[in-house]
Amino acid sequence: MTDLSVYKGDITELSVGAIVNAANSALAGGSGVDGAIHRAGGPAIVADCKAVIARRGPCEPGDAVVTGAGELPAGIVIHTVGPIWTSDAADEHDKTLAKCYGAALDLALKHRAKEVAFPNISTGAYGFPKPRAAVVAINAILDWLENNAAHDLNEIVFVCFDDENHELYESLLGW
Repeated sequence: MTDLSVYKGDITELSVGAIVNAANSALAGGSGVDGAIHRAGGPAIVADCKAVIARRGPCEPGDAVVTGAGELPAGIVIHTVGPIWTSDAADEHDKTLAKCYGAALDLALKHRAKEVAFPNISTGAYGFPKPRAAVVAINAILDWLENNAAHDLNEIVFVCFDDENHELYESLLGW
């Protein structure tokens, strides 16, 4: 049984098998969690990201790739590109966001991570409404767990940097 938990704090400080980065398509760092992971992880993450881009080109929304964790206490970093919110394509954005969570979990499983920590993908600079994103995230993870019964994941952590997301996840999970 995989435990789901909610943590309010800095994802870069967690000692887990994998942390997920809400990346941009160039894997170039940026603002929010992406910038924090690049800064805390140091030059090794930057070099790994450049190598990924050189090998495969930009990451499309919904895609995920793995790099080392550099100076972070996590084992690996899974970078996924969330959708940039526009209300005229809400259903498509929901599907793309759900794909981010599934792709990240697939890579965590492939790389034998036992714990995965997720930020609130696309809810910062990409403008995805936080309540809607929380529902999509939880449902995507529950669907993945149901469809991948033979996994070794012990824990999935929803890491919330702000009070609003923290309260949303706790409420939706019934805590």
